[in-house]
Amino acid sequence: MLRDLLRAGRAAGTRRQYLQMLRMFHGFVQDRYATEIRALYGVPVGDPLNRFNRLRHVYDGTSSLRLPPTAERLTAFFAFARARLTTTSDYPAAARDYALLRTLYHCAPRVSEAVRLDRCDVHPGLGPSGKLHVRFGKAASASGPRPRWAPLLDGLDRVLAWYQSDVRPLFPDTAPLFCYVHGQPLKPEAVRDRLARLLDAEARPEGDRFTPHDLRRACATHHYEQGMDLLTVQQLLGHRHIAATMAYVRPSLNFVEDAWRRATVTAVTGLAG
Repeated sequence: MLRDLLRAGRAAGTRRQYLQMLRMFHGFVQDRYATEIRALYGVPVGDPLNRFNRLRHVYDGTSSLRLPPTAERLTAFFAFARARLTTTSDYPAAARDYALLRTLYHCAPRVSEAVRLDRCDVHPGLGPSGKLHVRFGKAASASGPRPRWAPLLDGLDRVLAWYQSDVRPLFPDTAPLFCYVHGQPLKPEAVRDRLARLLDAEARPEGDRFTPHDLRRACATHHYEQGMDLLTVQQLLGHRHIAATMAYVRPSLNFVEDAWRRATVTAVTGLAG
């Protein structure tokens, strides 16, 4: 299987995703139907991902992946980035970066999707707070882009309204929503570099650093912690398979205790009422 994925030219992340979905499906079959399969066919359920057909570092539910930045950490970061707008020597670029990073966190596009957004893709009149039309959503190489509509959550509608009215006119009158000084769309590597420089300026400990993709993971995790179900998170992220969404969601270390506390309060309130 791994050989076929390599021959098809799949990226390493895509190969890991395919193998992770296979592993999760195999685990489901093994847990639910291993006894019936042995009784019917006289054979145990084997593991298709042996040591010769496996990628290293594929998430299996037991590895200790780094948690995404917490909501408190990102609140402090965006406060720093917003305050820096009053002192920076390059206000247009700093304001553009602030709006772009807020978009990555609150709307959860991939960096490759965000840099392909045009100004016409922001639709403030759709839904309660507006929507972002991600027209070039990531998809399998043979199926073409998978567009989706993402809601402008947590005040992102106001951020983008400010950006479109006050900041974007400071750049050339071209189509891209987030562009360079010459009007061409930003490159993904430029977004990563700009965030790294901003984190350098913030001068926090190494453990407080994060990447643009961590903002997408944080969006998924924080909405899940707040009660959004996995299928809704899947739609927000534009994942084709729920297994990919499950790999993104990494609740905080206190998530179980917080969930138990909420459930206890709900049960007590119900009994009292």
